[in-house]
Amino acid sequence: MSERISREELVKIYNIEITFFDELVDVGLLNVETENEIRYLPYEDLPVFEKFTNLHYDLEINLPGLEVINHMLQKMEDLKKKNRDLMNKLSVISDRYEDI
Repeated sequence: MSERISREELVKIYNIEITFFDELVDVGLLNVETENEIRYLPYEDLPVFEKFTNLHYDLEINLPGLEVINHMLQKMEDLKKKNRDLMNKLSVISDRYEDI
């Protein structure tokens, strides 16, 4: 079983509303595990949770805004990966022409 923290503990530690946590789960921004009707967030997903919590409470970004930001960040990561792949391919092609 992976290490995880319950929703109730997160609400106490981060001093957030339980409805905010549930809304993040409902729109698919957080993935939780449920056991005996208790929702748990895997420790590996804590940075994502903290990012959304900070954006919401510190910058007052609403849930639709968080969804847009998340979508844009995912697109940026995809573009970075494609760019790395293209740079690697270019490097291989460049190395081949140097040998000629």
